[in-house]
Amino acid sequence: MSDLLTLRGAPGSPYTRKMLAVLRYRQIPYRLVLSGGALGEKRDLPEPKVQLIPVFYFEDDRGELEPVVDSTPIIRRLEEEYEGRSVIPTEPTIRFLNYLLEDFADEWLTKAMFHYRWYYEADIKKAGEVLPRWGNLTATEEEIAPISQFVRERQISRLYVVGSNDTTAPVIEDSYRRILKLMANQMNTSPYMFGHRPSSSDFGLYGQLTQLAVFDPTPMQIADDLSSRVVAWVGIVDDLSGHNCDEDQWVRLDNATDSIKALFAEVGKVYVPALLANSRAVEEGATQVRTEIDGKEWVQEPFPYQAKCLQWIRQEFVRLEENERKDVLAFLDGTDCHRLFEK
Repeated sequence: MSDLLTLRGAPGSPYTRKMLAVLRYRQIPYRLVLSGGALGEKRDLPEPKVQLIPVFYFEDDRGELEPVVDSTPIIRRLEEEYEGRSVIPTEPTIRFLNYLLEDFADEWLTKAMFHYRWYYEADIKKAGEVLPRWGNLTATEEEIAPISQFVRERQISRLYVVGSNDTTAPVIEDSYRRILKLMANQMNTSPYMFGHRPSSSDFGLYGQLTQLAVFDPTPMQIADDLSSRVVAWVGIVDDLSGHNCDEDQWVRLDNATDSIKALFAEVGKVYVPALLANSRAVEEGATQVRTEIDGKEWVQEPFPYQAKCLQWIRQEFVRLEENERKDVLAFLDGTDCHRLFEK
């Protein structure tokens, strides 16, 4: 057991599912400790400063377990500590685009995940009943009822964090439908977003879609109706431990398809204006983010973490060589993503 990488998480967490799929694909031995309830085994594990899941436990310089959260940097840390089967493209321009798309999945598509789960009655009912069971399978109906009620009330009260409300609902739902179609269209070219080998952005998209496309009733029905290919893709990406991977399976920027560029047009349409407006609000100390996305009003409370996301995207862009930045901007021309890098 000491040779296994330990993480704590839950089946209903898209980021837990994202990271489990990465570990399986990269053939990294691990043990998953279920979070919460009677099945939780976290008593012997230190708590992270920020209460998020999954929590990874790495040994520090003293040989003690250090709790670490945030899937994107954890993926990069795993790249340094475990050799082979990388999920980070080698070409710098594609590596940057992969970073941007992963961030889009983690920070924009999760709005749809959280929105559908706690906005519609059928989804609230299912999540409220099933999520607590993942921590306590043996609880009676009487025992689980107050836990279910607590989970529902707590999560519904936190819809504001992702910007889900009556005003923003049409923006979130229209974007989810487009993403399903855009991903399916990309699969006419290759099974993954950047070729025939999965990148970290694939696992980011997959994590959110494990909930949207195959668990929560309302978005699951939409996925069934609009894109059975994406539903099938989720099942495949779940365990790619047997997938053969070669360097030439990743696309190069000079042969990237129009279908992947169309996905970045969606990033520019919805995520870019949300990031920029949120960043302005955080900088100004405003109490409300107000902008227009896809021709519709967008109103939510500021989200400081996503202001950091914008900074990190810009840092990744600056790390590129000047000619690489020009190539990226040329590829993104017409998508509105260039606005991310304007002063």
